[in-house]
Amino acid sequence: MWCHRLSHLQSSLQNLLRRGVPCWAFQQPNFKSLFPLAIHWHHTASESLNCAWKQHEDHFELQYASTVMRFDYVWLRDHCRSASCYNSKTHQRSLDTASVDLCIKPKTIRLDETTLYFTWPDGHVTKYDLDWLVRNSYEGQKQKVIQPRILWNAEIYQRAQVPSVDFQSFLETNEGLKNFLQNFLLYGIAFIENVPPTQEHTEKLAERISLIRETIYGRMWYFTSDFSRGDTAYTKLALDRHTDTTYLQEPCGYNNYDRAVINTVPYDVVHRWYAAHRTLTVELRRPENEFWVKLKPGRVLFIDNWRVLHGRESFTGYRQLCGCYLTRDDILNTARLLGLQA
Repeated sequence: MWCHRLSHLQSSLQNLLRRGVPCWAFQQPNFKSLFPLAIHWHHTASESLNCAWKQHEDHFELQYASTVMRFDYVWLRDHCRSASCYNSKTHQRSLDTASVDLCIKPKTIRLDETTLYFTWPDGHVTKYDLDWLVRNSYEGQKQKVIQPRILWNAEIYQRAQVPSVDFQSFLETNEGLKNFLQNFLLYGIAFIENVPPTQEHTEKLAERISLIRETIYGRMWYFTSDFSRGDTAYTKLALDRHTDTTYLQEPCGYNNYDRAVINTVPYDVVHRWYAAHRTLTVELRRPENEFWVKLKPGRVLFIDNWRVLHGRESFTGYRQLCGCYLTRDDILNTARLLGLQA
């Protein structure tokens, strides 16, 4: 059909030229309308590979490993892992992303075994392993299993009977550290037992996971009841549910005590804030959402301030407590180094 139309056009053009009709006397034909883009699936020769791909006008579509993926052509050129575009030792780009033509399309695409080859208009060749594309595609990421988080209350946590990790196992084995981090990622809290009850051992424990974050309280804080400090935490009074350091530039979360004067919003907005605050407070104070634990010497509790609020009841007698703040990025990096999808 197309060959017939092309022959007809060629003969018509030749007749016009033989008649002496100048080139500007007829309009250039619209080849896009004459020859619509033929898009079809290209299948691999090996049926066991179960791979097919389709080249669209503005993107590349790949079906492999039970996943249908779509890639923008600029993305494919930008993520080239050839020696001239990517430093495999530093894992950094050598290619200037801004230099890639936003309308770029491959001249040719071919599949060799499990490797896709894209040849670009300037002759540069990008090759991709099919499994790499699955791991790094948007569709592949959506299917990726991350470390689960459990939304829990007191009953769920107690029923789970989450084991604590022993101090020596935590310090001396990767298995102990990994078990601790699994609990911490799952629930947002985790316990370590049999810790010598000193500030030095608590600090050593913290450094096993992360850098200790310097704050206005210093590197390690150690306190007992002392109202002269001007902070309710240093008293025997009850502390309502809260997270810490909300007054820092990078706060951990919500704190019902350390709120500055609300003076940057109009009255109608601030009223809605108080209504939302009331709803949140009611939920936080439901008994089923509280898990009470008595800390004894030798037991250390880690709390994820992004997930779990903490507090205490009022008490009598003498109490000493030490602790510190850790950097969240370091905790997650440690988990990833141990194979957890943090």
